[in-house]
Amino acid sequence: MAAEETYLTREGEGALRRELKQLKETRRPALAQKLKDAAAQGDLKENADYHDAKEQLGFIEGRVQHIENILLNAVIVDDAGPGDEVRIGSTVIIEEVGSGEEEEFKIVGSAEANPRERKISQKSPIGAALLGGKVGAKVQVSTPDGKVKFKIIGIR
Repeated sequence: MAAEETYLTREGEGALRRELKQLKETRRPALAQKLKDAAAQGDLKENADYHDAKEQLGFIEGRVQHIENILLNAVIVDDAGPGDEVRIGSTVIIEEVGSGEEEEFKIVGSAEANPRERKISQKSPIGAALLGGKVGAKVQVSTPDGKVKFKIIGIR
């Protein structure tokens, strides 16, 4: 089965490359040394330092492989600035119809989505509904609480 394409903004690609470098050049060597030092202590059956370092190294190896796979299959989306329709890389200002409150989101690929940073995936219900929309358009999104209508106020 072929790997699914992953969309990344230039910013997201840079962040993953920095994380990968830090994992490979700093964290992995430090844990390898910790593992070596713990192994030198002798009996490994009850050596908590050894088992902890081994487990952490396994997590790091998994993360390295995951990031490398994302970068290998990534489609880099250039943020060409404001456009007339919502696309991956767009920052969108929306308002829930009738609320009068504006919210701002950046539409990104699922690999860099982070709701705390107001970055939502193009595959999320709101992200998918906004894609292709223009300023003034209204979109309807199905949520666990029912359908919600949003109006696109601006695109950057």
